Amino acid sequence: MAAPQTPEFASLAVGDVVAEQSFALTRDTLVRYAGASGDFNPIHYRDDVAKAVGLPGVLAHGMLTMGFAVQPVVDWAVDPGRVVDYQVRFTRPVVVDPELGAVVQVVAKVGQLDAEAAVARIDLTVKVGDETVLGKAQVRVELGDRGGR
Repeated sequence: MAAPQTPEFASLAVGDVVAEQSFALTRDTLVRYAGASGDFNPIHYRDDVAKAVGLPGVLAHGMLTMGFAVQPVVDWAVDPGRVVDYQVRFTRPVVVDPELGAVVQVVAKVGQLDAEAAVARIDLTVKVGDETVLGKAQVRVELGDRGGR
């Protein structure tokens, strides 16, 4: 089986969907992420605390959501070092139901092409159900010759 190839800049057009993926989150996911990140804020695992501070329920960590959202682009680019910038705005919290969990859906489309630098701006649509949870989510990916890097 051949190794995956980095996409060719010349083959891209604005509007192309380069990746789509869904991620299922459960309360177990949140506990594991808390252990890995060291973020043990109880709004990420206790409904009573989340509701006491005015939240609708337990929320996924923002950085966890941000990490899931960029993963399809990292996979598409093949080499994570090609991701030269990544930014988002947190627009809505991801509420993780104790029984149903939550499903984060990501669609990655080419938003802009910089031919001189061979950099593609990939725009992410990140939703849970019909609600956008990350706004202005953009990833800049360098697709030119990296001179042996």
